[in-house]
Amino acid sequence: MLSTSLAGWMARRNLHYGWVVAATTFLTMLATAGAMGSAGVMIQPLHQEFGWDIADISTAMAVRLVLFGLLGPFAAAFMNHFGIRQVVTTALGLILFGIAASFFMTEVWQLLLLWGVVIGIGTGMTALVLGATVASRWFSKRRGLVVGLMTASNATGQLVFLPVLAALTEAYGWRMALALAVSVIALAMVLVLLLMRDHPADVGLPAYGETAIATPPKQDHKLLATLVSPLATLKSVSGNPAFWVLFGTFFVCGLSTNGLIQTHWISICGDFGMAAVTAAGTLAVIGIFDFVGTIFAGWLSDRYDNRFLLFWFYGLRGLSLIYLSLSGFSFVELSIFAVFYGLDWVATVPPTVKLAAENFGREKAGLVFGWVFTGHQLGAATAAFGAGYFRSDFDTYMPALQIAGVMCVLAAVSVLLLGRPGSVKLTPQAA
Repeated sequence: MLSTSLAGWMARRNLHYGWVVAATTFLTMLATAGAMGSAGVMIQPLHQEFGWDIADISTAMAVRLVLFGLLGPFAAAFMNHFGIRQVVTTALGLILFGIAASFFMTEVWQLLLLWGVVIGIGTGMTALVLGATVASRWFSKRRGLVVGLMTASNATGQLVFLPVLAALTEAYGWRMALALAVSVIALAMVLVLLLMRDHPADVGLPAYGETAIATPPKQDHKLLATLVSPLATLKSVSGNPAFWVLFGTFFVCGLSTNGLIQTHWISICGDFGMAAVTAAGTLAVIGIFDFVGTIFAGWLSDRYDNRFLLFWFYGLRGLSLIYLSLSGFSFVELSIFAVFYGLDWVATVPPTVKLAAENFGREKAGLVFGWVFTGHQLGAATAAFGAGYFRSDFDTYMPALQIAGVMCVLAAVSVLLLGRPGSVKLTPQAA
């Protein structure tokens, strides 16, 4: 098998195969994030071609985001039961089918079925939980940095693909843009089949940073037990206030990113006379700064009090959204927003993953973060629908931006409710 041969070749050169798995995961999440982001360029073309109401289109996108989030904890359980490689391959197949079939849709219910349900399920199985699972299994050291890289790929993929997709949509139509998304997803599937392995022990290695090869845990092969395990985990942590603080703040994270800016940004800028390609280019700038900010956040999360990191991340994001709503969307104002908001786009993820592990233990961290991520996508779905509602009924997106900004400020304050033994200020932690 290629992965085994490559792992042996790398080991002889003091290189760990975990970095290949991380790179494969990075590219897979980048590809699926690009598919997620393509929804942002479809709203206006679908409205113009079929006459569908923007609120109806937003509802389909909101269903996709809900399923994207609700599947998080179950995705972690399926990866434990069936293996990462098999789950990710199946998920990519669903995404391919959903996008390809949408070339032929003519009714809004078909949009709801394909983009809401099929693509929602597929992308939900390859969401941030995938990155957290890979980082936990393959890395003992540098885990925060790896989570930061995975998170950056997920968010940056949604943003950087948009200018290309918008340009294709403007020149050739939205179907040509989706054809590019299909090609990228197909390439990711090939890489997963060739290079992805479930555990370091599968290629005869310990996790990065460890010396002993850990035997993969034996799993209950009953599917019912696999399906019940996320629910059992939710029941066991639901009485802990720390869970609800993380869940609630991550709800706000989704409310102020995926559901609002990613989904509606091109339409928001269109209200100010900005072309779709130009608006998508601004999102790409946000994506570039997000890549830097999220990796830096991962590095910080290995060294500093994660509560205070979240306080600053949510607070600055909220202020940037309020600033945007009061601006005139000039070049200078959008540039200022793109830098500050971009650095903060998903910088909240590495500290949240670390806090989940610190509060609930390494064994439960994946499933707990899966449920916390559900909160993220419920917030995203709320914003996707709510912003579309404001636009349809009030002809403006500005109240949605202002509400999201205020919610971010409240999240910044609430995260300080999390207790942490021996840490009351932002100081370096022991390695």
